[in-house]
Amino acid sequence: MAKINRRELLSDAGKGMVIASVGSALAFDLGIAPAWCKETPDRLSFGNLDPLVDFIQETPAEKLLPQAALKLKSGTSLQDLVGAAALANARTFGGEDYVGFHTLMALAPALAISREETDSRKAPLAVFKVLYRNATRLGEKGGATAQHVLKPLASDAGKSPTPNGESLRDTVRKQEMEKADQAFSWICHSSPSEAVNPLMVMVDDGADVHRIVLVSRSLDLIGLVGKERANTLLRQSVHYCVKAEKNNGYHKEVRAVLPKVLDENKLLGAVKTTRQADDRWVEETSMAIFKSSAAQAAGLVGASLREGMNPKHIFQAITLAANQLVLRDRGRYGGQIQGTVKPEGSVHGDSIGVHGCDSANAWGNIAFSGDWRTCATSLIMAGYQVARDRVERGGEFLTWTPYPRGEHLEETRAIGQEKLLSSLEEAVRAKNQGRAAALAWRLGQEAGQDREAFALLRKYSISEDGALHAEKFYRTSVEDYAHTRPQFRPRFLAGLARVVASAYGFPAPGLIQARDVLGV
Repeated sequence: MAKINRRELLSDAGKGMVIASVGSALAFDLGIAPAWCKETPDRLSFGNLDPLVDFIQETPAEKLLPQAALKLKSGTSLQDLVGAAALANARTFGGEDYVGFHTLMALAPALAISREETDSRKAPLAVFKVLYRNATRLGEKGGATAQHVLKPLASDAGKSPTPNGESLRDTVRKQEMEKADQAFSWICHSSPSEAVNPLMVMVDDGADVHRIVLVSRSLDLIGLVGKERANTLLRQSVHYCVKAEKNNGYHKEVRAVLPKVLDENKLLGAVKTTRQADDRWVEETSMAIFKSSAAQAAGLVGASLREGMNPKHIFQAITLAANQLVLRDRGRYGGQIQGTVKPEGSVHGDSIGVHGCDSANAWGNIAFSGDWRTCATSLIMAGYQVARDRVERGGEFLTWTPYPRGEHLEETRAIGQEKLLSSLEEAVRAKNQGRAAALAWRLGQEAGQDREAFALLRKYSISEDGALHAEKFYRTSVEDYAHTRPQFRPRFLAGLARVVASAYGFPAPGLIQARDVLGV
């Protein structure tokens, strides 16, 4: 499979792609049957990738990992297994199954985790963990006989006017799945490299973590399977958004706020954004976003863009605001407790902080993957969603003290630098969130020890289940840490340590078998 990064995916904008020039085989891969076909096949085909995709689709979970290990030994790459798993998942679930799309969103982060591993024998562990989850869910839906949500679409080459982002959004609002599916497929067919921009007109019509993370992580996966299969992965977002329209009242405010902010700040015209922010501006702006209402936060981001602030610096402020949701969260209580898997005080899984950070990170990734409109709207939506998460999903975040608190730092003050890492591991295994956050904070301030801290937290992000979110949140933390300024980095390490400590004690299904077949 060809490896293409997000920037390369968008680099040939405007070149276009037509069935006459690429042939019917590629048209089927795009999910569009050529006009001369009398019948539309009922199964998406991926050409030379079909054997590996079918292997992922048809192999039961208990047999998948031993066979996957054999494929690795015979020359199949880890990225090929991930790409095949993504296509099998997308074809089967199409963005409509909660466990299904969470599993797909974990695939690219798991592959990134594997690339961080210095021991080649252990490198496949994170991927195997998610492959097992994927196989389990595929099996629950029928495996080889599962009904596919995404199917090839009949050609409609004479469609007029040509679909665009606005018409796609309006069709989704009407919950016309077939028309929306067809419209996006033709947008993607005409130019896969430009598809993200009209797609985002639909996506930024609402604010929730899944609709944006699904796009962001699908773009990462396109780099594994090739641009000609972009439609299969991105069509999932169309299905997700159509289904989400059943609760469209949730998006009523943002559908008024976003166009207002764009208009008031004249952001759809030429805007020069070269103004550089200092650390104080980033800190103050992050707290202003965090303390604002959702509409106010959106307006603040819009005004910052109008004033010419560098979008990357605005994004730094937004991720710091989202990080406060992790550091301040009091943990689940009352009706938020979900059995023994997400007990009282826990902050892993679909917690306010994890969701807030994942969504802010995804909006930012998209902001720098498209045109100017995509950049501006994605940053505005990121600010909006962080502030709304604090108000609508949480409690008294403005009065809760962020981790690590004074008592946590005091408890660890006497620990020497040489024992910080081993003490952090002890804190994680004791599920002591405060102590883990304090120790990670200190490691983040010690030159050269941040890499060791991430390696330790990576180990437990793999070994524990994480309630569908461990891989995504680990990757979010790594990316946000890398993108922010040195003085703010300990906050992201502390947030990750807290979540990892919360998740400890719930081993990941399939991991024992994965270790056995890999010999680790």
